Amino acid sequence: MSSAPAPLPVSAPSNTADTAPVNAQTPKSNYKGFVAGVFSGIAKLSVGHPFDTVKVRLQTSKDAQFRGPLDCTLQTVRKEGVKGLYKGATPPLVGWMVMDSVMLGSLTLYRRLLLENVFSKPHIRPYLPFSSFQPDLATLPSFGHGIAGIMAGTTVSFIAAPVEHIKARLQVQYAADKSKRMYSGPIDCLRKMLRTHGISGVYRGLWATILFRGFFFFWWGSYDVLTRYFKQSTSMSAPAINFWAGGISAQIFWLTSYPSDVVKQRLMVDPMGGALNDGERRFRGWKDAARAVWRERGLKGYWRGFVPCFLRAFPANAMALVAFEGVMRTLP
Repeated sequence: MSSAPAPLPVSAPSNTADTAPVNAQTPKSNYKGFVAGVFSGIAKLSVGHPFDTVKVRLQTSKDAQFRGPLDCTLQTVRKEGVKGLYKGATPPLVGWMVMDSVMLGSLTLYRRLLLENVFSKPHIRPYLPFSSFQPDLATLPSFGHGIAGIMAGTTVSFIAAPVEHIKARLQVQYAADKSKRMYSGPIDCLRKMLRTHGISGVYRGLWATILFRGFFFFWWGSYDVLTRYFKQSTSMSAPAINFWAGGISAQIFWLTSYPSDVVKQRLMVDPMGGALNDGERRFRGWKDAARAVWRERGLKGYWRGFVPCFLRAFPANAMALVAFEGVMRTLP
């Protein structure tokens, strides 16, 4: 990963999208942060992917197929083995290094640009939402962290969309016999989509992904608020503050963004049609998918599969933090 520019003083360290906080202050720490981010991504995927598989299957299945998260888990293990819970794990694992690098660099850049050009201006800052409560012109306020989160989320969506698209299609292949599956793996899935639908097919769901990651505003905004609070009101160590602020803010993010994730997943597993011969396409875009969820299940449809997602958020990010801090301490 190329060295990211050193951030101006902000109240919380530069972070990756879904992993533990990462400091990007020197070329050496940039190198360590990149390597540690890989291990944190592996740890988070190892803990969180089974929850994600159950979530995606509940989001996209018919009501009669599973009675709930536990039933979905038990059916998956009984029919496909434990490895069935890890279907589609390869794309996010492989893509994580690139996504981590892009997220770190873009967050650092956007925070610096926002602080230098907007939030450090005394004639502008008092008029920005919520910024009057944090008047220090030398630090980026929580609202600025939220805006940087939206911008970085949009940037990384161009990498995340195809990764999540392939992952979702692999996760909803229920056949235990590989010969009966449409896709033998992520490369096969990518090749078939490119051959039949081109780049636009691979990027199906991009706008839904950008909408979903726009809710990073709540993740990084709340992360900064919680970090400030814990620093001022507790005697916890920095790793403990990162652990609790990161875990809680991740759950705040999912509480606000989950309906948009349901819509995104429905769009991504919708048959692509045409020469791929996987069925008839139902949705032209995310709005059609959103309307379909409402017609089929009403308001509760937007929260289908929420329990495994919410349960996943804290431990997955906590394990990512443990791995990250351990590697950071070990590397020279």
